[in-house]
Amino acid sequence: MNFLPLWRYQNQLIDGAIVTLELTVIAALAGLLIGVAGAVALNGRITPLRWLVRGYIELFRNTPSLIQIFIVFFVLPTFGLKLPAFEAAAVALSLYFGAYSVEIIRAGLDSVPKNQIEAGQCLGLSGWQVFRHILLPPALRNAYPAVTSQFVLLLLGTSLASQVAADELFHVAGFIESRTYRSFEVYAVICAVYFAMAMSFKALFAIIGLAAFRWPRRR
Repeated sequence: MNFLPLWRYQNQLIDGAIVTLELTVIAALAGLLIGVAGAVALNGRITPLRWLVRGYIELFRNTPSLIQIFIVFFVLPTFGLKLPAFEAAAVALSLYFGAYSVEIIRAGLDSVPKNQIEAGQCLGLSGWQVFRHILLPPALRNAYPAVTSQFVLLLLGTSLASQVAADELFHVAGFIESRTYRSFEVYAVICAVYFAMAMSFKALFAIIGLAAFRWPRRR
């Protein structure tokens, strides 16, 4: 084993890691917005909209995310919508993450006791005020662990973007391996980088969870 030949590619590795993080954060934020909107739609009274959201969830949860990326990158151009590799991967991963987020957030909303909602309505709060101040905070707290776990899976899943030549970490690994022929060393380093990023996010989310969603102490 000899890791020294990889040192000259440190800048490419750093750039690839940054692209991976950017792709993850963009897809997660967009997916969370989809998740909140979809969860509200599922709990709403508009039946066609509920069917549409349910179909979206089943489609993206029961098909390979790699195929979803391929469809956005290779198929959409036939309809006049051509996206660069990074944007195509971001769109596909956002829709993928959103499909899981809908169910996670919906479960969080359903976990809020109905009497709390009724109490807010009795106080004269509007529907938006009930949702914003009574329903959403405990729902997010209950959904937080599952959302953060899904975020880490999304981080690891960004490696699929390499199949459309997005310049993320795994694509950079293939480039370096083709230049150095050090397969073990290259993928050992890449594995370590993914592991470090995943564990760092887990630690960060744990700290945020303790600070933002701490349960009141019982006396």
